[in-house]
Amino acid sequence: MDHHPIGELMQTAMASIKDMVDVNTVIGEPVVASSGATIIPISRVSFGYVTAGGDIACDERRHSAAATAEFPFAGGSGAGVSVQPVGFLVVSGDTVKMLPAQSLTVADRMVELLPGVVEDVKNMFVKSNREDRPAGLM
Repeated sequence: MDHHPIGELMQTAMASIKDMVDVNTVIGEPVVASSGATIIPISRVSFGYVTAGGDIACDERRHSAAATAEFPFAGGSGAGVSVQPVGFLVVSGDTVKMLPAQSLTVADRMVELLPGVVEDVKNMFVKSNREDRPAGLM
């Protein structure tokens, strides 16, 4: 069975896209900072692909089974890839933080800070309870 030229066109384009977009594009190589923290870049990758082709037809006078095999093929393909940085995972000791690449809105920043605020309030109550107890019960 003969291979149609559009198949070759698609295979070449898909192989090129595969080379451009792999897992290391989304989750980058970890980098160890001088402080000992490990920084891992995270990106959003989007791509689109289109291919089209066909045999160029001729007028009815030349149309026959023998002429069909001689029709030239015309085709093309196109692809677009977009890589946008999302942020960085920072692993330091037993903590992991996500640092966004784009600026945060006020609401995003509040959600990011909320766990730390809750922990601080909890520690204040624990500390105040310890101070209220007599020295012998601690």
